[in-house]
Amino acid sequence: METIKSLFNNNGFKRFVIFGIIVLALYLSRSMINLILITFIFSFLMDRLVKLVLSRFKLNRKLTVITLYIGIIGLLSIGIIKYLPLIVTEISQLFKQVESFYTQKHDNIVITYIVQMLERNEVTKYLEQGFAFLLQYFSDISHIAIQVLLSLILSLFFLLEKPKLTEFTLKFKYSKMAAFYNEISYFGSKFVQTFGKVIEAQVVIATVNCILTTLALWIMDFPHLMGLSILIFLLGLIPVAGVIISLVPLCTIAYSLGGFIQVFYILLLIMVIHAIEAYILNPKLMSSKTDLPVFYTFIVLIFSEHFFGVWGLIVGIPVFVFLLDVLEVKSNPPKIQ
Repeated sequence: METIKSLFNNNGFKRFVIFGIIVLALYLSRSMINLILITFIFSFLMDRLVKLVLSRFKLNRKLTVITLYIGIIGLLSIGIIKYLPLIVTEISQLFKQVESFYTQKHDNIVITYIVQMLERNEVTKYLEQGFAFLLQYFSDISHIAIQVLLSLILSLFFLLEKPKLTEFTLKFKYSKMAAFYNEISYFGSKFVQTFGKVIEAQVVIATVNCILTTLALWIMDFPHLMGLSILIFLLGLIPVAGVIISLVPLCTIAYSLGGFIQVFYILLLIMVIHAIEAYILNPKLMSSKTDLPVFYTFIVLIFSEHFFGVWGLIVGIPVFVFLLDVLEVKSNPPKIQ
């Protein structure tokens, strides 16, 4: 009995048990995981934006929050009403162009070999599934709109009442749930410092990459620019692998427009943008502890996609970095002699 009591008094064991309870609770609520993740991402990014605005201008906090949310909702409404049908059409045409390229016969030996190699490795099948998912995702607007709307409302109320919520939640620290509160607070702060900041960095990097790539494609007179820009942004949220996957449709369209010379320009463009990301954006936005080896990155992406689907590709790396932080895996361990 004393052994069991001392075990539960052990901080490490207690933390492990509470972490297990949190994971179990998330697993039981997995049907709502989209809503939970979108709400957290909206809340975190909007909170950062509110802090940025308030640091520059002396404004009322609640008025700033409401104004920013009105702006976001207005932009989303315009995008859904005016541009969504156009985006769906562009993605459909983009898919048809890529599909026709892989189904038609080619005189060039190199292209024929590449197409055969892609077919052997079923890359075209995965590409088709990806485009089909993307098209279905944009087409099923009612379900997405409800989730986004609920997330916006929840994050709005969270930010409007953040001081009051913090004060109310602090009461649990002095209640009979103090032990549970302390561990939740610990994991919550770790989660915000790692998961939140990595997601923020991924969004900024994906946005910059999307703008630079779309501008270059516009100069090169590429078709389906809107569809391609959406695709590049979404793939930009996937660390490392997103750049490689985006090369397939880009190189395909480039070859159909101008042959190998156009493909060379696209590869050069992606290398330049990737260099900007690696040497300018990453050091400024990502902390050193998120500097994972490429092998680890791909392993995490493969497993997270298997268990969590498309969401896993976006949140797999942030979750892995969060776990490393909880396990206190140091970014600069002592060198092995």
